[in-house]
Amino acid sequence: MTLRIRLAGIVAIVIALPVMVSCAALVWQPAMPPVTPPKAAQFSPEVIARGAEMAAIGDCAVCHTASHAQPYAGGRRIPTPFGLITATNITPDVESGVGNWSEAAFRRAMRDGVDDQGRFLYPAMPYPHFTQATDQDITALYAFLMTRQPVHAEMPPNELPLPLKLRPVMAGWNLLFFKAQPWRDDPKQSAEWNRGAYLATAIGHCAACHTPINALGGEVSSKPYAGGEVEGWDAPALQAASSAAKPWTVEELTDYLRTGLSDQHGAAGGPMVDVTRELATVPEQDVRAIATYFVSQMPKSPTVPPAPKENESVAAGSAVFAGACAGCHAPNAPMVQRGAPSLALSSVVNAPSPRDAIQTILHGLPWREGKTGPYMPPFEAVLNNQQLTDLVRYIRARFSGGPAWADVEAQTQNARQNGGT
Repeated sequence: MTLRIRLAGIVAIVIALPVMVSCAALVWQPAMPPVTPPKAAQFSPEVIARGAEMAAIGDCAVCHTASHAQPYAGGRRIPTPFGLITATNITPDVESGVGNWSEAAFRRAMRDGVDDQGRFLYPAMPYPHFTQATDQDITALYAFLMTRQPVHAEMPPNELPLPLKLRPVMAGWNLLFFKAQPWRDDPKQSAEWNRGAYLATAIGHCAACHTPINALGGEVSSKPYAGGEVEGWDAPALQAASSAAKPWTVEELTDYLRTGLSDQHGAAGGPMVDVTRELATVPEQDVRAIATYFVSQMPKSPTVPPAPKENESVAAGSAVFAGACAGCHAPNAPMVQRGAPSLALSSVVNAPSPRDAIQTILHGLPWREGKTGPYMPPFEAVLNNQQLTDLVRYIRARFSGGPAWADVEAQTQNARQNGGT
């Protein structure tokens, strides 16, 4: 009997061993040997310039630069549904940055979400998208970052609950939601479309904001670009579910992505402002390719802005609009007469949720220093919650043919107290 038990135990171990080894491999990755920081002369100007373009399309500086801090030196606190994650220092500082990272270590972080020490990264660093980046573009990004000014900057720790603060947990998340795969062009599409699809999907990781996520923080792959939420703002749908009052054209979307303004759709707000600032530095043909890719997925049928529903307007909101907004946004306002977009065309006003309208009124649209573009002052200190609620309800009723927003009061209070998150 004892012999049978021992034999059974040996068989169980033999059967379980491959599973145990596989699990260990999932949660353990080796450290990569450090290297002497490469000299700038090792990289050609053309490769560095390509890396600068990829960094702009990928918004690297947006996430990896804290307010009023040195570019790429990290420290920005990124809110997630699970807690705060601190963006790391990616300047070539040896002690606190990536100065002693080899290109192989950098490639592993980009493609597999594992840092030079073998620690799993959180998908706030969008490696599920960067995994599709080409070798050429990863090399260019490495060259660009390694030729930035080194900045010594220690990072505050992430603020995540157990067990999420334990990095090996991310191995299980990767098993569920991460698929390492190279980029493949669609042979049925044009070269421009494929270029835009690659830049939007792999480098620009647009789906990270514009696709809904599930309870575990994974993108809902069955609903690509169906709209998402980021930092208290709604990221609109970029496919057939787009709520735009008029169809986007490639020319209009290209201009919007480069300037933050479309005379047929409105102005960029919230996190999208930084995206448009970065894309303003990118060659126009690449931004146009991105626009070509997204416009191909959006509604094509021409529409006419719906007639305003005057009977649904709220008197209190009408008064607030007259005092705070009409000077710029009334149909006969000088700004509108000179070609500024009507609120009836605004994607924010026609959105399924009032969140972005509330955020825009509260925080305004920041001035683009040295650039032409939209500007709107914030009204956070001017309007109280009741006035803001009345105003948002009025704008929806007056300028949109969509149904009345049902949760304006709650969304207003949440935006004021919690930033909308």
